[in-house]
Amino acid sequence: MKTILKKYILPAALLLSVTGCKKSFDELTQNTNLPSSVPASLLFNGVLNDIAELPDGQKEVYDQYYLYNYDYYGNNRYDFGGGDDYYTTLKNVVAMEKQAAATGGAAINPYEALGKFFKAYLFSKMSLEMGDIPMTDALKGLDNLEPKYDTQKTVMLQSLEWLESANSDLGQLIAKPNDFGTGQGATLANDIYFGNNLKQWQKTVNALNIRLLVHLSKKTSDADLKIAERFAAIINNPAKYPLMEGNGDNMQYTFVAPTNFYPMNPNNFGQSGSRKNMSSTYVGLLTQLKDPRVYVTAEPARDLVDKKKQSPTDFSSFVGADPGEDLGDMYNNAGLQKYSFINRKHFYSTYTGEPSIQIGYPELMFNIAEGINRGWASGNAEAYYMNGIKASMASYGIPETGGFSAYFYRPGSTDVKVESNYDTYPIGFTFNTYYNQANVKYTNDAAGLTKILRQKYIALFRHSGLEAYFNYRRTGVPEFTTGPGTGNSSRIAQRFKYHDAERTANAANYQSALQSQFNGNDDINGVMWILK
Repeated sequence: MKTILKKYILPAALLLSVTGCKKSFDELTQNTNLPSSVPASLLFNGVLNDIAELPDGQKEVYDQYYLYNYDYYGNNRYDFGGGDDYYTTLKNVVAMEKQAAATGGAAINPYEALGKFFKAYLFSKMSLEMGDIPMTDALKGLDNLEPKYDTQKTVMLQSLEWLESANSDLGQLIAKPNDFGTGQGATLANDIYFGNNLKQWQKTVNALNIRLLVHLSKKTSDADLKIAERFAAIINNPAKYPLMEGNGDNMQYTFVAPTNFYPMNPNNFGQSGSRKNMSSTYVGLLTQLKDPRVYVTAEPARDLVDKKKQSPTDFSSFVGADPGEDLGDMYNNAGLQKYSFINRKHFYSTYTGEPSIQIGYPELMFNIAEGINRGWASGNAEAYYMNGIKASMASYGIPETGGFSAYFYRPGSTDVKVESNYDTYPIGFTFNTYYNQANVKYTNDAAGLTKILRQKYIALFRHSGLEAYFNYRRTGVPEFTTGPGTGNSSRIAQRFKYHDAERTANAANYQSALQSQFNGNDDINGVMWILK
């Protein structure tokens, strides 16, 4: 009997030992030196870095601020390729929300609230670039590998609803910070924009809401969107919808040396300081308005100053190239110093440059002024308009009275840090003198709207990605010029193409979206719903 027991008990014990220690393939291949989950705060920080749109890229060319003058480095053509792809970033937003909930965050928590902001910000931006896009099904992963396209109206309406909810959630979190969970998931951390200040995030949420409503200016009769109603609700209830109060509330990306240099800095000055020159769309508008910001952002054309002996502070000494000019001609003229370069003293002399505004107070002021001018709400449009101009000038160190100094780089050294290569000129300026010009002072009519749009364009220089292009596309202000240099049969493209992967990985939905919008063609000149 004992022998029999040993015969059957031993294998049973061995079986237990083997099955008890059996591990899955995933467990055996897991690297125990790496974390098994990523904190919500770390995912949040990654998203903040991903969404930053920085200066000195092709988007400035599409905004007609700044132009390539040599085709080796780039061109000024509106031959748009694929739009921005933020889907990986959006998947990280979803992961951030889930991780916050798993680590102490209640149903309402900072990461959940800002997750709604990120979704509104990124989905609306992709839609403004391309038209209809996958949204509802886009973040389901393996559960849906061929997401259907949502209409642009659906994307914009959902974005407005996300922002409404984000504002409400942030308001509750600010009012009762201890009522919504404990632990890491309930506390915002690693915020590179606002230092974890939820009040400033709430202001940014509402600034984006206003921006999107203005983008929808052609859809004021849409009963679902309720553009004017939404706009008035935000403007008339500052307690519920707090708004930015100054440049200190800007959502801006700050550069830090030595880990994160401004794109233009002393290291690349000699290599790239003259690869591009200023555009006449921007510089011409500034000189037409006798705007002192031209002294900070541009240099006088050296041909006019050195050879023709014009004053470097004469507005006629600042000359931008026509974006439509043939690139070969532009290259020759730039080499002859006939065009203004970007102010290399201002933009190249440090490693940290100026913060890159993603959503800013000056733009918000002009957006509110535009909405009031269009009759969406009662209010003093002129006051908002003036605040926008003053804030933009203040960001360049231009005071309302007392004047300032203009600094221009004088060629002769490859080292922009050498002070002897700067020219310094005193500029007498008062805001009232500038503002009281007939083509600047606000009037409550169609001409006043044009003035608002021009000033917004000036304030967006080097900031906020394609916002200047979007506003031109919607309104025609300021006038963008075309020609051989801009390609596309001298047309400003109306949209970006869809991502190449959509043609193969999501072919049926891709073709359906093209058919419903652009007669079956992924046409950069096709007119999307928001512009009709």
